[in-house]
Amino acid sequence: MAAVVEVEVGGGAAGERELDEMVTLFQMWVVPLYFTVKLHWWRFLVIWILFSAVTAFVTFRATRKPLVQTTPRIKPEDAMDFGISLLFYGLYYGVLERDFAEMCADYMASTIGFYSESGMPTKHLSDSVCAVCGQQIFVDVSEEGIIENTYRLSCNHVFHEFCIRGWCIVGKKQTCPYCKEKVDLKRMFSNPWERPHVMYGQLLDWLRYLVAWQPVIIGVVQGINYILGLE
Repeated sequence: MAAVVEVEVGGGAAGERELDEMVTLFQMWVVPLYFTVKLHWWRFLVIWILFSAVTAFVTFRATRKPLVQTTPRIKPEDAMDFGISLLFYGLYYGVLERDFAEMCADYMASTIGFYSESGMPTKHLSDSVCAVCGQQIFVDVSEEGIIENTYRLSCNHVFHEFCIRGWCIVGKKQTCPYCKEKVDLKRMFSNPWERPHVMYGQLLDWLRYLVAWQPVIIGVVQGINYILGLE
């Protein structure tokens, strides 16, 4: 009798755990879709649709009775290798592109004249001009243009919100493009959903040093071992 009770209790716990996993899986699948549509992350939405289509096909074939021999089979090690490869490529090319973007941002801003990497800018910044792109901040009613949100730094300089965020995140600058006063990133990215952009940038900075200097460190250590005759 006690054994029967233990089996029933164990089965109930397993059922609750399975239900919890199913609910968690459903939330992981649906919740990002809501924020993707709300925030207009169309690239993520396209990838989500492709992933969902492939997963739905595999799930459909795997739940058929009797099981068809042509049902796709994915080895865990192959899936893990594929995921790690995508992660490596994304981080590696992300580091390269971000460094080139920083160089281009410096060159473009210096060419416009409201920014100088060292010293005073060559042009005087007007209150109606964005120092990052050099365009008018507000478009007149009679002119054609795109109406953009603006952002005012603590130094009272106003920029297009898209420009100043790109300057800080992609260009890796934490100072005002005109007066070089330090930018408070915590104030700029008060929304918690925007902070991963900053964290991703910091991860790329860490990865840069790992990729660039790890071979040098390993080579120095092996050279010292060779000179000292150590294995």
